[in-house]
Amino acid sequence: MTDSQQCYLLIINGKSAGNPALRDAVEAQRKAGTPIIVRATWEGGDAAEFAAQAPDLGATRVIACGGDGTVNEVVNGLMRLPHDHRPALGVVPLGSANDFATSVGLPLEPDQALTAALELSPAPIDVIRMTAEAGGEQSVCYYVNMTTGGFGAEITSSTPKTLKRMLGGGAYSLMGALKAWRHRSYRGTLHWSDHEQAASLLLLALGNGRQSGGGQVLAPRAKLDDGRFDVLLVKDFHSVTELPALLGELQQFPAEGRYVRYFTASQLTVTTQPDDEPWPLTLDGEAKRYERFSAEVVPLALKVLLPEDCTLLSAHDRH
Repeated sequence: MTDSQQCYLLIINGKSAGNPALRDAVEAQRKAGTPIIVRATWEGGDAAEFAAQAPDLGATRVIACGGDGTVNEVVNGLMRLPHDHRPALGVVPLGSANDFATSVGLPLEPDQALTAALELSPAPIDVIRMTAEAGGEQSVCYYVNMTTGGFGAEITSSTPKTLKRMLGGGAYSLMGALKAWRHRSYRGTLHWSDHEQAASLLLLALGNGRQSGGGQVLAPRAKLDDGRFDVLLVKDFHSVTELPALLGELQQFPAEGRYVRYFTASQLTVTTQPDDEPWPLTLDGEAKRYERFSAEVVPLALKVLLPEDCTLLSAHDRH
């Protein structure tokens, strides 16, 4: 199919449906002859439903217009479709953090982002499947950017949405500072490859992408298409006097530091004991809480409209 035959489905977070710049950009593209279908969400789950309906609407590309949560919902909808029938995914960032769009180098202005989504070529990337248990029930969901667990997830889930909109990414840093004096750790047993580790962690990050929480780089060497995700473990500290050493290691991301461990895996499972609290997790900005969870790479499962010079693609050397 040539570019002139593409049909675009824009799935817009309902809170941003009245965005003047986006409305003007869509109107201009339609006047230029670009076939664009628009759907705006009303409640949770709508974006996934719209994405899953894309082939029935004749859409060959789906553009998620919203924050990281909207992108996540659209990804989950596309993953319901057979691999060969999944339209390519584009992103017009309209959220407070926009971690995925920022890290891959997409424009952040609605009109420029829409133009890019119509012009960029699709690149295949990995998707991470998360299988989890809570209250005896199992669920399966997907993400493309980052899952954080423990303290970092608590910050993201507890930051008031109004504050996020007012301060953007800075809201996360503010909440992190406020919580740092009453942090808690989370216990669990981690399994990956032929390794097993019982741990009390301040933070766990599983990065297909590199950043989370409004610009916090937690997986600096991650690639979107290498068949693996990057794992960051931050061990708990017992005294505020240890904090400088911990923060120093977070600048280096050592393979095996005193507080920080950084490695790659294609599958990782965390289990808790009955007397342990469930882990708070944030998947691409969406808050969850699980007693057991397992992340696994689904290689090259989705095509995404990305800049040719995107540093998160393995065609570019690791730095």
